[in-house]
Amino acid sequence: MGISLSTWMMIAFVAGMALSIWKLYPFLTTKTLKDDDNTPEAKKELLDVVLDTIKQHGPSLTLNELYEKTKEHPTFDKEHFWRFNPNKLKHLLDEYYTKHVDINSIEDIYNSTRS
Repeated sequence: MGISLSTWMMIAFVAGMALSIWKLYPFLTTKTLKDDDNTPEAKKELLDVVLDTIKQHGPSLTLNELYEKTKEHPTFDKEHFWRFNPNKLKHLLDEYYTKHVDINSIEDIYNSTRS
C-alpha cells in the first residue's frame, strides 16, 4: 500500500512552506541596528545636541543655520546620525514643540534653556 497523491502533495506543501519561512526569517527579525537613529535613545541624544547648539549660538538661528551648527557640534556623532538632514531636524523640533506647548520657535527654546 503506497502513500496517496494527496499525502505527497501535503508533504510537498509543508516542506515548501518551511523552506519559505526559513528563507524569509532574516527579513522578519527586529534587531536594532547599531546606526539606527530612530530609537527613543538616539532621538534624545540628537535632541540634546540640538538644544545645546541653540544654547551656544543664540536665538537668531534659522533652521538651515541650526542644521549646519548641529553637524559641527563636538558631540555630534557623524557615523551614528549619518541620515541627519534639515527635514529630520524639522521633525525633531516639531516633536519638541508638541511636548512643550509653551514653546513654538527656536527663540523660545533658547529662552527656556537660559532660565
